[in-house]
Amino acid sequence: MLDLTLWVAQGLLALFFLAAGLPKVVGRGLDRWDGFDGIPRGLTVVIGVSEVAGALALVLPSLLGALGWTTPLAAIGIAVVSLMAAGFHVRACEWVCVAETALLAALAGAVAVGRGGVAPAVPPGVLVAAIALLVPAIVVVLVLLARRPVAPRGAAGSPQRVVGG
Repeated sequence: MLDLTLWVAQGLLALFFLAAGLPKVVGRGLDRWDGFDGIPRGLTVVIGVSEVAGALALVLPSLLGALGWTTPLAAIGIAVVSLMAAGFHVRACEWVCVAETALLAALAGAVAVGRGGVAPAVPPGVLVAAIALLVPAIVVVLVLLARRPVAPRGAAGSPQRVVGG
């Protein structure tokens, strides 16, 4: 049960960070996010590459049966990127996005514990329960973000729609 739960968490994180990172790398679709106008293009690309690399490293080593020790490192990297994104959203007072990125970091942390050899010290039921709580919470936050109205760019005082780190 724990292995299946970890695979689900890894898959969801990988899909999310591929979807968030690819537009930053290729430079298309960034208009979906507010706040990237003031960030140098090079930094945006570095963030995107980090997200894509982390997403791939979450699933490929286990799928290929090689270098499995990199999966917990990728999960830690995803958690760090998520927490850095939370700081970005705190500065912009985007509190729902802060919750989203914090939940993603917590889910990545659970994957790091589960895949990092620390799991024997943690009862499997605890990790399964943690992931079972985190995944629906992330889905709820993403639904809330998706349902928020999107104002024209540059409209003063308009709500912002920012999904992803």
